[in-house]
Amino acid sequence: MGKIIAVVNQKGGVGKTTTAVNLTAALTEAGKKVLLCDFDPQANGTSGLGVDKRKAKYSVYDVIIDGVDTAEAIVHTPFGDVLPSSPDLAGAAVELLTMDEPNYRLRNALEKVQDQYDMIFIDCPPSLELLTVNALAAADGILVPVQCEYFALEGLADLMNTLRLIKRRINPRLEIFGVVLTMFDGRTNFSTQVAQEVRKHFPGKAFATVIPRNVRLAEAPSHGLPITAYDRSSKGGKAYKEIATEIIRRM
Repeated sequence: MGKIIAVVNQKGGVGKTTTAVNLTAALTEAGKKVLLCDFDPQANGTSGLGVDKRKAKYSVYDVIIDGVDTAEAIVHTPFGDVLPSSPDLAGAAVELLTMDEPNYRLRNALEKVQDQYDMIFIDCPPSLELLTVNALAAADGILVPVQCEYFALEGLADLMNTLRLIKRRINPRLEIFGVVLTMFDGRTNFSTQVAQEVRKHFPGKAFATVIPRNVRLAEAPSHGLPITAYDRSSKGGKAYKEIATEIIRRM
């Protein structure tokens, strides 16, 4: 049965979607069966794997709100499978409040296809609200992208408090699966200091590979491609392939 990993950080711009998309592609290329559940209303994870959110027959919104079968909503791509998002998801938090088991709608949906995958990534919205609670309720673990910049650790305390609350009240199996250091600039001492601080706060959880600042990583989404397809030999491409290798070892 596949491991469900929520890619989460309530701080925006830390490389969360970039990490979810490129690990999906890198693990698929490594021979694993991977699903990306795009649970962010911006739907950048959907387009990042080449799926046009306007043309998808169903989205994750239809699954959790209208009861559409999960398998019917999944789109197959050369880079991994996608459960697409849509802008409708932005209002789902309000609708969920009126439904039975509002915290478990996503978990119930993903359990229907979990045995078909080695790994399911959930790309979470950059906030700690009901959609993210749904993702954390569904997950076996969380993957936290941390930007190697000033204020990187600010807000992580809130995330860890939320993790503890979810673990205690909703999902006792939830653990920290890993921490990915993103936007690393080897030319500055500060990036190195932040990386050291993160490794100290999360011993044994931070991946050995760091994701460098890389123009090609930023360009790839505009072409609807993961970095492994856009420029696999770039520093960003190599880094995500190395983290995928580390994940396979952890699995």
